Amino acid sequence: MQSFRILLAVAAIASLSACLDNDLERGLAGAAAGAVVAEATGVDPLTGAIAGGAAGALCDEVIAACR
Repeated sequence: MQSFRILLAVAAIASLSACLDNDLERGLAGAAAGAVVAEATGVDPLTGAIAGGAAGALCDEVIAACR
């Protein structure tokens, strides 16, 4: 069941990735995805949200696909 939740969260965030135009939007989406994945895997959701938010906000500096 946890694998299904993770897959569902990843699919939901990936489907919205084309709509994200700036760092704030990507950061919020990353935080939401991080919290959902963390909850599904039994990790603290706050930690997942922080990590996901940072990854989302900073992804355009590292990966060209986020632009």
